[in-house]
Amino acid sequence: MKNKKDAIKIIEILKEYYPDATCSLDFTTPFEMLISVMLSAQCTDERVNKTTPNLFKNYNTPEKMANIDINELEKIIHPCGFYKNKAKNIIACSKRLVEVYNSKVPDNIEDLMTLAGVGRKSANVIMLEAFDKPVGIAVDTHAKRVSNLVGFSKESDPEKIEQDLLKQFPEKYYSDVNHLFVWHGRNTCIARKPKCDICPINNYCNAYKKNKCIK
Repeated sequence: MKNKKDAIKIIEILKEYYPDATCSLDFTTPFEMLISVMLSAQCTDERVNKTTPNLFKNYNTPEKMANIDINELEKIIHPCGFYKNKAKNIIACSKRLVEVYNSKVPDNIEDLMTLAGVGRKSANVIMLEAFDKPVGIAVDTHAKRVSNLVGFSKESDPEKIEQDLLKQFPEKYYSDVNHLFVWHGRNTCIARKPKCDICPINNYCNAYKKNKCIK
């Protein structure tokens, strides 16, 4: 793992390199954020953003989504992949919101994780983006790759990687880490062809120093 001084320095460099790093999903309410995050599993945010306008046009509340015909939902979200499982979870999640949470998306990670289709990564994203209450760091495929290559964690399990990251970053940096690791993974530390020669943090990267990430 990195020491806190280096970890913070890396984030400061990435903040300067990606000044516009924010969540890429489009939403207007916590419920829309919840559904968008569920659809984004193994799907690009760009594809989700092209799908949700048609979905939210008629089904933008837990009550409406809980009563949608599953075949209709599957048809709408088909472009996002894994549509059958996602549709089942979205309806189950919406019904629980109506029955247990008075049709409101809970603003704590424990309750969020009781919803169908919502794991810790998704709950972390919702807490940050919908409620501006970052309580952890969402470890998606980009954050995992960056963490492993740069040297923040040697773990492969996302929850263990998150625990390593939380040891290295003060709470005030949680929001930045969430956004910047995703942007860095998408734009520079790319899985198949990382742009190590122009990477702004290559001097801090374990893989770069060992010549193990250059393709």
